Amino acid sequence: MKKKFPIPTFKNDELTIVNNAVAMAEEVVSNYYKMSASQWLHPKYDVKTLVDLADDEIVNGPFAQIIRYEGKVKGGVLGSSAYDFYKICIQDHSILDVLGKRPEIGLSPFALYVVTHELVHIVRFSRFQQNFNASEVEKLDEERRVHRITHDILDSLKTAGLGAVLDFYATWRLPFDGLKTIP
Repeated sequence: MKKKFPIPTFKNDELTIVNNAVAMAEEVVSNYYKMSASQWLHPKYDVKTLVDLADDEIVNGPFAQIIRYEGKVKGGVLGSSAYDFYKICIQDHSILDVLGKRPEIGLSPFALYVVTHELVHIVRFSRFQQNFNASEVEKLDEERRVHRITHDILDSLKTAGLGAVLDFYATWRLPFDGLKTIP
């Protein structure tokens, strides 16, 4: 798949780090929500980095985005065989840009935060705790809520460099002027 423009992507050693961060994020989110292995497989999703993204899945700015697709059980013809399939689209170039500007932040803890954050979104969507197609105001409230949950999940981990990442996202946990605090 050819990208329309040259963008920096993760190298093989960085992909290994991101893959390990994905595995750790799955574990900590599963533990936080007290989900069994069978429950964890229920919200169907995949995590892809830039190399495996279609041009329309690449964005500038965010470190990752979730795209919801409709999946169908193989051979299913009824509407009841459809399910939501979420694709976490890691934006290598945005992550690499921040890492280049913030030497105190390492790829492993940063990727752990980003993927944990996106998995929390997916759990909340799949449990109907948040509407995927919410209004912009609701999406902003949800972002703040998910950043707080992500912080709660990761704060007690003894992972090198994680403190700098939690500090990087600290403003997301503060109330905005003029807006109510989210419970």
